Amino acid sequence: MDTVKSVLIIGMGRFGRHAARKMSELHRQVMAVDKDERCINAVLDYVTYAQLGDSTDEQFLRSLGISNFDVCIVAIGDDFQSSLETTCLLKELGARRVVARASRERHEKFLLRNGADEVIYPEKQVAEWTAIRAASERVFDYFALGGDYAIFELSVPEEWVGKNLSSLDIRRKYGVNILAIKQGEDLNMTITPDTVFSAGDKILALGKNDEVLKRFR
Repeated sequence: MDTVKSVLIIGMGRFGRHAARKMSELHRQVMAVDKDERCINAVLDYVTYAQLGDSTDEQFLRSLGISNFDVCIVAIGDDFQSSLETTCLLKELGARRVVARASRERHEKFLLRNGADEVIYPEKQVAEWTAIRAASERVFDYFALGGDYAIFELSVPEEWVGKNLSSLDIRRKYGVNILAIKQGEDLNMTITPDTVFSAGDKILALGKNDEVLKRFR
């Protein structure tokens, strides 16, 4: 897949501002759009371009050159009708990829039917992340991969300390694949059967949600 270079973000509320700031930190060219001048002024320091306008106005969107952006993010929060209309118009105007934010679960299917290539539902995703984190004292982070699988950041069990990967037979006994070991801020991704675990290590492990939470309590 080609690297995303130019991004259109419509809606400069909290979600849109955070997305724009992060894209800027990643050295992407960001066009910010909102119909509220105050919202536009709030992001001028870190976006490449900014336009004041109504994203449900086809002529306004057309003037932005939609097909020139690698990805268009519809970050409109509370006005679902505007979000839906904007998403639909973007695809009609030749958007390569549209990522839309949903503020309620039932909005997702409508956005997908009306042109969104991907739908983000922040409240649901953060709630799931919080629940997984709270379900076990050993879980420090969690990234869902779809289906039943996820990547977990876990503390190394005491019984692993001083032993190597081969002797522990981790895949069979614990149902996970070790992807990396974290020692402080250092990440070691060169994992071999002779890799030895130390006290205070954390691991990045790939496994099924239920199995990981059951075996790493």
